[in-house]
Amino acid sequence: MAVLKIPDANVTIYNFKEIQSFLEARGVWHDRWEANEVLAPDATQDEVLDAYRSDLKPFMERGGYKTADVINVHAGTPNVDAIRQKFLAEHTHTEDEIRFFVEGEGIFWFHIGEEVFAVTCRAGDLLSVPANTSHWFDLGPKAHVKAIRVFIDPSGWVANYTGSGIDKRYNPGY
Repeated sequence: MAVLKIPDANVTIYNFKEIQSFLEARGVWHDRWEANEVLAPDATQDEVLDAYRSDLKPFMERGGYKTADVINVHAGTPNVDAIRQKFLAEHTHTEDEIRFFVEGEGIFWFHIGEEVFAVTCRAGDLLSVPANTSHWFDLGPKAHVKAIRVFIDPSGWVANYTGSGIDKRYNPGY
């Protein structure tokens, strides 16, 4: 279950409905799905997508989404520090970025207006980062996450880095 942190206000929220309401007011969509499939640590992208196809396919068809991929980071992932650094810089995408977390956890940081907040997502969390929303992603202290990313077009995956530097104020030094 997700956890919402607003560090500048020293606030942490654990209640799903409160988190959902907070995010909705900022244009961020959050929901819960079942994430019960047992997958190998090194499960391939196709294995992960196939395991969740029955939920994923109708969701993608309803939303007009055309493509999905899998981020799968675990203790045995080569170059995990380089992967972590790539995600830690604030950026935007030209379309919504949707992630369904099937294992582990990851932290989405948002910078909306003057507000900065983080949502720790765990297995079962489904989150949509609206197009052109400044955000970054932290693999967390365990660097273990398996999540399905959904887009309309692969060009929407391109990160447009803001260069604001605000991410450096909030990123932990694991």
